[in-house]
Amino acid sequence: MSGNTDPWTIATIVGLAGVTVLTRCFFFISSKPWELPHWARRGLQYAPIAALAAVIVPEIVMTQGHLIGSWQDARLFAAATGSCWFFWRRGTGQAVLGTIIVGMLVYLPLHLSLGW
Repeated sequence: MSGNTDPWTIATIVGLAGVTVLTRCFFFISSKPWELPHWARRGLQYAPIAALAAVIVPEIVMTQGHLIGSWQDARLFAAATGSCWFFWRRGTGQAVLGTIIVGMLVYLPLHLSLGW
């Protein structure tokens, strides 16, 4: 470490590391088996697709703060194909991974060869 490091910075890093370790190890520290309620388990089933949508949707509909003005955009075709895959394979396992793979298989050739 350099001599210019603020003590509050070090204390913050150590404190955040401690909180992270404590919250991650909480389930190992407990001596009793702990199970999530049914409603929480059901809600967590939607977490991967919700996170994927939160990251992808703004990228699909906007370019540098403006809505996409042309249909010749590889992102639109990749999103449509990925969505179709997801709804076709939903509930069969690995639907989210398949959605990403199929979307990229459509996106990359259109983006790299056609420049969309």
